[in-house]
Amino acid sequence: MIELLQEIELQQDQAERSTAQELLRWASNRFGSRMAIASSFGGDAVVLIDIAARTVKNLRVFTLDTDFLFPETYELIERVQDKYGIQVERTRPTLSAAQQAARFGEALWSREPNLCCQIRKVDPLKAKVAELDAWVSGIRRDQTPSRARAKKLEWDAHFGLVKLNPLVDWTTEQIWDYVRANDLPYNALHDRNYPSVGCTHCTRPVQIGEDPRAGRWVGFQKTECGLHAKE
Repeated sequence: MIELLQEIELQQDQAERSTAQELLRWASNRFGSRMAIASSFGGDAVVLIDIAARTVKNLRVFTLDTDFLFPETYELIERVQDKYGIQVERTRPTLSAAQQAARFGEALWSREPNLCCQIRKVDPLKAKVAELDAWVSGIRRDQTPSRARAKKLEWDAHFGLVKLNPLVDWTTEQIWDYVRANDLPYNALHDRNYPSVGCTHCTRPVQIGEDPRAGRWVGFQKTECGLHAKE
């Protein structure tokens, strides 16, 4: 463990100077099939998968299927699988939607969204990454204040493994330029004023002038589901 932490610390400066392709190539050689991409199937995620498909030897992609994803998201997953010839690994909560309602009451997300995210996202991710040595996310520094401190390569103390953020220094414009230039599939909700897409119950379209993440967890002081916690 100590040796790995030291290795990551030594590699961080080089990682910050690396392109997404270079970082993913290094990580693929270092971690092999013990590395996987976590995808929410937003625009950033599809760009990340496309770059990885051209770079990574043993491409693994998983998604946290909360049972509350939009039909458009499920449809995109199928399109991505077909395009890249992969099988997206679907990680689900221990509790079904009905079991959660029976234990915590109906519409938990409307009363305690943090608990709902813990059950349907954070705990499943914790179980998934226990199988891995490294996980890859599509987060970017310009998305939220907490993400502004993210590095391209870091030790994820919250989940206990290496974390890579190859697109962390990209802008929204760069993401969509890449999507258009490479004719990538993307979530149809992005064309309906959903810049950030999560679960059906906790995502709405944004209005002109609103922050891109204003459509998430409306009415709560919440901007993150807990997957990218620093500790």
